[in-house]
Amino acid sequence: MKFGFVGSFGTPAQHVALAREAEAHGWDGFFTWDAISMGSFGPTWDPFAVLASVAAVTERITLGAMVFAVPRHRPWEFAQRALTVDHLSGGRLVLPVGVGVLDDQGYTSVDGQLTGLKERAELLDDLLGFLEQSWSGEPFTFAGKHIHVGEMVFPEPPVNGRIPVWPVGVWDAERPSVKNLRRTLRWDGIVAQIHSSMEEPGPAEIAALATWLGDHAEEPGKPFEIVTPGQLSGDREQDAELARARADAGATWWIESWWDPETTTSETLLEKVRQGPPRHG
Repeated sequence: MKFGFVGSFGTPAQHVALAREAEAHGWDGFFTWDAISMGSFGPTWDPFAVLASVAAVTERITLGAMVFAVPRHRPWEFAQRALTVDHLSGGRLVLPVGVGVLDDQGYTSVDGQLTGLKERAELLDDLLGFLEQSWSGEPFTFAGKHIHVGEMVFPEPPVNGRIPVWPVGVWDAERPSVKNLRRTLRWDGIVAQIHSSMEEPGPAEIAALATWLGDHAEEPGKPFEIVTPGQLSGDREQDAELARARADAGATWWIESWWDPETTTSETLLEKVRQGPPRHG
């Protein structure tokens, strides 16, 4: 299992410094986040600008955001910015994607934004379809549910031919959301969310999700990431045991995520990243 770290608080310069520390202390990925205006939560920064800066000062770690609020972006601009960071990083960008949260005034305070869950999900599918066509290097047109684009071309493809996409997928063992989960199977991984909440998934839930995904895979054997949020305790033995249990259940990424503005600062994030991920092999 790989370990990523989210830079949830701090200035752009502190994000970049945190990413360098993450690479130096054995983390496998660094992730920022994507919002415009979250009120009292604190300042927000352009994720692609942050990741471009991080790409310039790191060499190994995977880069992304938890998560890109795709329906808020214009598809052609999102595609160009993602392609730019992909090339700056030598192909290290991944795209965890979701519908966004309505706490973001980038949705609710802007005329013309679609805010219904169904419409945002349709926009997400539209943008991902546009994105995939943009990687061909050939002229293309696009007609989706909400997005229609005349001929356009991005003549340079991603470094590795495509950029991995990890849609958010909500798992409820009693009522699996088939449409929601099948979206993830069309791509390269799932950012696992349990019961539409921010609670951490346990090994039993991860195992049930992994089984469902395996049973319904469109391409059996295709590499597929199961990405799970978490918070390490700082107890190395306990953390290694927790990580081992998740890995055994099928998780391929642990994303260290601290979001409470009352208890988390850029300084506490730096302390945590310097502890490094647990050894669980």
